[in-house]
Amino acid sequence: MNSPRTPFLWRPSGTFRLTAGLAIPLRRRSGRGTSPRSYHSRQAAQARRRRSRVQARAAAAGKWLEPQAGCSASSRSFRVPRSGLLCGDRRLSTGSGQTDFGPQLKSLSKQHFTLVAWDPRGYGKSIPPDRDFPPDFFERDAKDAVDLMQALKFKKFSLLGWSDGGITALIAAAKYPNLIHKLVVWGANSSVTEEDVKLYNAIRDVSKWSERARTPMEEMYGHEYFSKICAGWVDGISQFRHKPDGSICQSLLPLIKCPTLIIHGEKDPLVPRFHPEYLHKHIVGSQLHFVPEGKHNLHLRFAEEFNEMVEKFLL
Repeated sequence: MNSPRTPFLWRPSGTFRLTAGLAIPLRRRSGRGTSPRSYHSRQAAQARRRRSRVQARAAAAGKWLEPQAGCSASSRSFRVPRSGLLCGDRRLSTGSGQTDFGPQLKSLSKQHFTLVAWDPRGYGKSIPPDRDFPPDFFERDAKDAVDLMQALKFKKFSLLGWSDGGITALIAAAKYPNLIHKLVVWGANSSVTEEDVKLYNAIRDVSKWSERARTPMEEMYGHEYFSKICAGWVDGISQFRHKPDGSICQSLLPLIKCPTLIIHGEKDPLVPRFHPEYLHKHIVGSQLHFVPEGKHNLHLRFAEEFNEMVEKFLL
């Protein structure tokens, strides 16, 4: 295991690396009978002790998950011990957890949440290995994500999933119900239709992408690897069209028991409206919210509205 590059940042070897914030929950104290100075000094000391424990956890996580997975993590101090795992998009973005969720990592309440963003194997900082798309790649990603959170000692957590990350989150919530507190998904689908396959094939050739969309990805991966994983993703997700009803995880939806918020941008070019409506119909007690001007990346374009909605739901 390599030495830390910066305080509270680890880079163990493995197949994926965690790329966002681990918060250290601090118990609320009234502070009665103490001066403000002594109260805050005590808080600071407590934070230092907790940071040390989280540092040990993250370092150990790389060992526990190896060779299947390793992680790097940064830690920050929040007050209330609520945790959430951010699962990112791999359709119009093959970036990393940090690039996919910048406004959320920056602006979601630091007083209330512990946020963990991760890169599935083959993406972002989780290379090597190269990304591949076997028939069970969504189930594999879901298990990797849950294994990571357990290795980091989170007993229960919420999932926030965008696009393919939303599919991963749906599967995780269905298969590990005792671990999931709440679920938020957007830009996600539980099946693949002929219409979807046409939409996917339209983005297969990255040379036809706009320079604005293509350049950051090529800077991260290089043209050859970026082109390879984009075409591989189209083939990988299109294979579900050959399953009964094109199902990715339709049969799992009734197994989701946690409170669920489904958000959809009405101008999403990749996920037609019938997909979130199907999720809403088959996830008991779920809520469905439409963003009229939202596209596939609505959490970036309308970050303030999105963050406010998610915070209200999770608290």
